[in-house]
Amino acid sequence: MFKAKLMLKAAICIAWLAPHNAGAAQAASYPDKPIRLVVPFAPGGGTDLTARTIGQKLAEFLGKPIVVDNRGGAGGVIGADLVAKAAPDGYTLLMGTPGPLTINPNLQPKMPYDTLRDFSPIAQTTISPFILVVHPSLPVATVKDLVALAKSKPNALNYGSAGNGSVAHLSAEQFKALAGVEIVHVPYKGSSQSLTDLLSGRLQMVVENLPVVLPHIRAGKLKALAVGTQKRSALVPEYPTMAEAGVAGYEANTSFGVLAPAKLPRDIIARLNREIAKVLQTPDTREALAARGFETVGGSPQEYTQHLREELARYGRIVKSAGIKLE
Repeated sequence: MFKAKLMLKAAICIAWLAPHNAGAAQAASYPDKPIRLVVPFAPGGGTDLTARTIGQKLAEFLGKPIVVDNRGGAGGVIGADLVAKAAPDGYTLLMGTPGPLTINPNLQPKMPYDTLRDFSPIAQTTISPFILVVHPSLPVATVKDLVALAKSKPNALNYGSAGNGSVAHLSAEQFKALAGVEIVHVPYKGSSQSLTDLLSGRLQMVVENLPVVLPHIRAGKLKALAVGTQKRSALVPEYPTMAEAGVAGYEANTSFGVLAPAKLPRDIIARLNREIAKVLQTPDTREALAARGFETVGGSPQEYTQHLREELARYGRIVKSAGIKLE
């Protein structure tokens, strides 16, 4: 009887150790083949450019190719779901953005994945600051001027966005709520269309990704008032933050990060996090990203997880407060 119990305990120990030993062995040899980095949007956009810039250098450090795989559709949900359901072996990664990770979960009642449950966050890579810009014909020089004008003429001003539920939409609604103003939303099917109407004067303002509007700010075709980041942007340090401009508690940016399917072995998470940190510290990568309007971030997997948790809560509050629904 005693011998049987010993054999049973030994069998249990072997069964428990087997997957752990397998995971350690897997991590020791990782990577031994190309890695797929899924971009949940079409080629050419900000997410795609970020993924390719970081992926190229990450491939050098890991010694294996990084293959960027564009899987657009459903606001990024299709590509994100593909990664959520992939094997947790480190060979399928996601370049994550707010759309599929923190905005759509607050807008869609039935999501095919849970952001905090079904992914292993590896590292936040970059942010693209949002910036409040107005048409030069608008008689305002500061955010306080804009707020005063909007309060004196409720619903007389309008703003454009890339569509209902877009980051630009939520960012402008956050501004309206915190500033206590009423400004009419005009949704488009993309930021390029709203930008065209802003440049022509058909719109008065947008809150948009810095890379999208920076050339027009530099050319004097648009007037910038404030950035949405908590600190002044190193890319345009001459402009105040929204908080400095009088709108306390405001935050708006597009955050990018690398994630894997849930249950990725910790050793592989740590390896990828270390290598991504090295990528973000290389001068040529930082310069290439800055030239496109992106600021590097970095940090631990735990910090990225906390960021996602906070962003989910923030967008949830905005969606509820503004009554935003997908059409």
